[in-house]
Amino acid sequence: MSGVLGRMYSFMGGGLFCAGVGNILLIISTATDYWMQYRQSNNYMHQGLWRYCVPGKCMTHTDSIAYWDATRAFMILSLLACFIGIVIGVMAFIRSSSFSGFDKTFAAGILFFISCFFVLLAMAVYTGVTVNYYGKRYGNWRFSWSYIMGWVAVVLTFFSGIFYMCAYRMHECPRNSNSR
Repeated sequence: MSGVLGRMYSFMGGGLFCAGVGNILLIISTATDYWMQYRQSNNYMHQGLWRYCVPGKCMTHTDSIAYWDATRAFMILSLLACFIGIVIGVMAFIRSSSFSGFDKTFAAGILFFISCFFVLLAMAVYTGVTVNYYGKRYGNWRFSWSYIMGWVAVVLTFFSGIFYMCAYRMHECPRNSNSR
């Protein structure tokens, strides 16, 4: 049984590591102004979800554009789901026992998958609109590092969910085989 418990804790540790790094990337990606860079009149400009920057100064987006609002909302929801998943995941790691009807390992895994889903939606909305709008109107633009961090966060939150579901299955399988 201790070998199963050790492997379970290894999966949970891997899940917490991926979730922690993913949450940091989500924060950085959401807060920074380098989702897209473009060139206009021989000047490089960049924009994020909250501000756009021209040489020498940055200004807040004042227009309420639906795809920015949707991307912001999904990124914030993803951050919250990932953070709550980390808290519950740490609780599950420290104390493997469950409340009656509430398995913290399973709950953390589900929250990481929800976080992955929200950040995936955010990235898909931003990508689709940006490619359709800027791709047709401007030739000199590209996605930048804040945007790339968002995609890396998709992968990390997904693997966090996988690791926690593996830990949950390892925790559940011995219990189910002993009850027969």
